[in-house]
Amino acid sequence: MLNFTDVKEFILLGLTSHREWQVFFFIIFLVVYIITLVGNISMILLIKVSPQLNSPMYFFLSHLSFVDVWFSSNVTPKMLENLLSETKTISYAGCMVQCFFFIALVHIEIFILAVMAFDRYMAIGKPLLYGSRMSRVVCIRLISFPYIYGFLTSLAATLWTYGLYFCGKIEINHFYCADPPLIKMACAGTFVKEYTMIILAGINFTYSLTVVIISYLFILLAILRMPSAEGRWEAFSTCGSHLTVVIIFYGTLLFMYLRRPTEESVEQGEMAAVFYNHSDPHAEPHDLQFEEQGC
Repeated sequence: MLNFTDVKEFILLGLTSHREWQVFFFIIFLVVYIITLVGNISMILLIKVSPQLNSPMYFFLSHLSFVDVWFSSNVTPKMLENLLSETKTISYAGCMVQCFFFIALVHIEIFILAVMAFDRYMAIGKPLLYGSRMSRVVCIRLISFPYIYGFLTSLAATLWTYGLYFCGKIEINHFYCADPPLIKMACAGTFVKEYTMIILAGINFTYSLTVVIISYLFILLAILRMPSAEGRWEAFSTCGSHLTVVIIFYGTLLFMYLRRPTEESVEQGEMAAVFYNHSDPHAEPHDLQFEEQGC
């Protein structure tokens, strides 16, 4: 039985063992990764240099893009390397770094989505008070919470991983280091880690998703009170991008982390992880067409 700290490296089994598929996946994911980087970095720079985009909505959107760049970069480069490598290993330190930043960035992103939902409610439901209620100081405070809370939560979750023990098996049935496959692979110390993961994910996802749902309920009520049908449709339609991100991101994460790690759930979670790690729903062009009074 080996303690986590006695393990020098892990073998990432990845998506497939067939060489021809590995080359195909490398090309596909490399292209998607480059598009993700270019799209999100371009959006950040555009928001930074454009005076007309100096509003709370674009401020939060730039942070969402920033997190998305780090989210993809935490996993994709090592995955691309292993697709063309014969060894397909990741060091113990590299595995811990991936786990830490993955958990941190997930929590940062879900709470930024919650903050954006609240901002959109203020823009539609309280348009006359929007400028004073969503001042620069308020926006900085709102965006600081996801970062501080996300990194503190990740630090605690990663430290719990040290309680896992392994019986010589170091093959991770995934393309990056994540809690469910590590728990499934461990032969001791899994009880605390497994249930803290489920409880922590349940509390944080529920809390942030509740903020999103309540905000959109108030948005819906505000839209229904609008006298113009054209105005109602315009306000509602511009919420589509944010709702799409919420559905994709929360859906895949709940699917992965609110179930006990079994062989079947780990394999299903791997497919879900491919979807949201290499999709780029944040950098949609029509995001930059929102009006300050709408979504």
